[in-house]
Amino acid sequence: MRVLGVDPGSITSGYGVVAEEDHCLFHVASGGISPSAKQPFPARLKKIYEELVKVIDKYRPHVVVIEDLFVSKNIKSALKLGHARGVAILAAMNAGLPVFEYAPLEVKQAVVGNGKADKKQVQMMVKALLKLPKAPYPADAADALAAAICHIHSSRLREALRNPSSYRQGRSAVDLREPGKAR
Repeated sequence: MRVLGVDPGSITSGYGVVAEEDHCLFHVASGGISPSAKQPFPARLKKIYEELVKVIDKYRPHVVVIEDLFVSKNIKSALKLGHARGVAILAAMNAGLPVFEYAPLEVKQAVVGNGKADKKQVQMMVKALLKLPKAPYPADAADALAAAICHIHSSRLREALRNPSSYRQGRSAVDLREPGKAR
């Protein structure tokens, strides 16, 4: 399975592609889409959309995972974030890809084990899980990779619950971090 995670934002939208093969996770690509702040807001949304379309065309994910809306005290920022989420969803839907959404708390819980983890903790855990030489940059890319990892873990769990006999006995999250090592 190949998953494109998106951490939408009107200033920087992070993206990250993670592949899973034989219960092992692999980093495929990641980065940030940062339209010029000098552009009008609609032009920035267009840029985010166009760049996500390029990422989808290049890496051919099977699904797209978008971090759900985080509502802060600033309603104007939340509305802009909602617009960025909308163009990310549109890019995925126009490519015929299923879209899954996870709350930031769910993503952090699945990847770090703490739903209130900070960005640095998410970066370090993504680095460890994907065996990267350094933490993903920008932090929005790490959040997008974390969303993709969250989906892979969640879909694996859903499959195991749906069809226990097809799930390989004795595998755990530890096996994902240390392929080939005995427990």
